[in-house]
Amino acid sequence: MMRDLLPRTVEIMETFGDAPVSSLFPEEAAVVANAAEVRRREFATVRSCARTALGRLGEPPAPLLPGLRGAPGWPAGIVGTMTHCTGYRAAAVARSSDVVSLGMDAERNEPLPNEGVLDLVTLPAERTRLTQLTADRPEICWDRLVFSAKESVYKTWFPLTHTFLDFLECDVTVHPATGTFTARLLVPGPLVSGTRLPTFKGTWRATNSLLLTAITLPRWTR
Repeated sequence: MMRDLLPRTVEIMETFGDAPVSSLFPEEAAVVANAAEVRRREFATVRSCARTALGRLGEPPAPLLPGLRGAPGWPAGIVGTMTHCTGYRAAAVARSSDVVSLGMDAERNEPLPNEGVLDLVTLPAERTRLTQLTADRPEICWDRLVFSAKESVYKTWFPLTHTFLDFLECDVTVHPATGTFTARLLVPGPLVSGTRLPTFKGTWRATNSLLLTAITLPRWTR
């Protein structure tokens, strides 16, 4: 599933079940000691996925603690991303010599809760495009897909800038025929190799139950 959205320089582990909470390192367990059981299982499982993916890069098992704004901390020389939703968890990692930043997100293929939420996460131009997308392919919840794409944008953005990016600070255009999307940043983009990036380009897939989005910025990005 997510494997098809990422280049071969990225290692990915995904699962439809949960790892035992006992798989956490003590430092990790302390982070979610007072959390609800479902949150503890999510936290444990995405870290189990991440350690499996890291092992494929030759990295030894180690605690993966959340840092600023909850972003996961990675070993030196590694970039990565995690995601989870009901019934699905995944983590992806790569060498920073190959990839500048990664972002991915998984959501249930279900509409956003209400128009109030839609207004908070989409721009008027995006809502206009959503109307046409829904008319053409109603089996995909396009509002949720755009939300997912923006989550992937943020996960890619944050490690490069360490600043917040609002949902309304990027304009996502989904390209149904190619399984891709373009996110135009409405604020100054991050500097990569001395070049300020005005857009992120990503990929997406839809199944009956899941919507998946991913962005990879390779080291050669210009």
